Amino acid sequence: MNIVLSGGGTAGHINPALALAEELQSRGHAVFFAGTPSGVEARLVPQAGVSFTAFEASGFNRRHPLSLIRALRLMAASTKKAKEWFGEIKPAAAVCFGGYVSIPVGRAAMAQNIPLIIHEQNSVMGMANKYLSKKAARVALTYDAAGSAVADKSKLVLTGNPVRKSMFETSRADGRAYCGVPEDATMLLIFGGSLGARHINTAVCAAKDAILGLDGVYVRHITGPKEFDTVSEALNLNDEEAKRWQLISYEDHMAECLVACDAVVSRAGATSLAEISALQIPALLVPYPYATADHQTANAKSYVECGAAYMVADSEVEGQDFLDKLLRLASSAELRASMKQAAAAFETQSASGRLADLVEEAAGISANIK
Repeated sequence: MNIVLSGGGTAGHINPALALAEELQSRGHAVFFAGTPSGVEARLVPQAGVSFTAFEASGFNRRHPLSLIRALRLMAASTKKAKEWFGEIKPAAAVCFGGYVSIPVGRAAMAQNIPLIIHEQNSVMGMANKYLSKKAARVALTYDAAGSAVADKSKLVLTGNPVRKSMFETSRADGRAYCGVPEDATMLLIFGGSLGARHINTAVCAAKDAILGLDGVYVRHITGPKEFDTVSEALNLNDEEAKRWQLISYEDHMAECLVACDAVVSRAGATSLAEISALQIPALLVPYPYATADHQTANAKSYVECGAAYMVADSEVEGQDFLDKLLRLASSAELRASMKQAAAAFETQSASGRLADLVEEAAGISANIK
């Protein structure tokens, strides 16, 4: 059968959609993706070998009424285009992951009585998903908390956040070889997202001597392109220190780095947390404080409450609590083993399968929803 997926704006919407696409294709279904022509999806989706069709969509600023008029016009035009597209490909179901482009695609599905499934990656439901969830057949969640935005609780299914298969196809040995870290070392991976995180970088630089004072600890520190020069100057690594502290601006091979590491310091975005939990990596999380509705803090709390991670607020990351937790995480194998076991409870590795089951069920195909 043909399945339409839609999402846009950030990789946090696109990565789980592509993970679902892989699972659906492995089951023999044809997948079509609807995104914006200029968003990250326009590059990532074709790269993944998934058919891509562009639809215009935009947000609006409530202080500027003209932006709302433009957004509504684009939505109406894209909804009409999506209806025509659906008439050609005849999808059995549509799955929306968020972003403004999901709205016209979801409206077209509802208008043509095509089963609509929503997937929410965060603990706080986004605007597009909240709007579409009112008439969706099913609402798939990563965290129970996001379901508070849905009136009809019978629609809710906890699936977790799908992770792409490539994350599981690299061995720890291959990851260690890529990173140049000995197998018997403890590897700490530090990153703040694609652009880096200034407060995390500053705090880690201040902790350099304490971290390198731990026997057998190696650091792979991804600064973000804009932060590299500043961090390099602040660390001022000598030749011996540089053997154990790898400083890089950007990383194209995150799968290798993640499978190689023993612990991470990270933001708490949906994709990062999905990959961390799928690989059961102990973590010190520093949520991005300006995320919509502070959803990264809500995301991180789920991991902290079950014992899979530590959390420190961005405003407190340069304090003693951050240093204490970082050193404890890097030095205690017992603590990391406990966090690893707790992370297994999220069962993220099977999230793609659960969501694919849900899609097949909504499309009228018998599936076993676990």
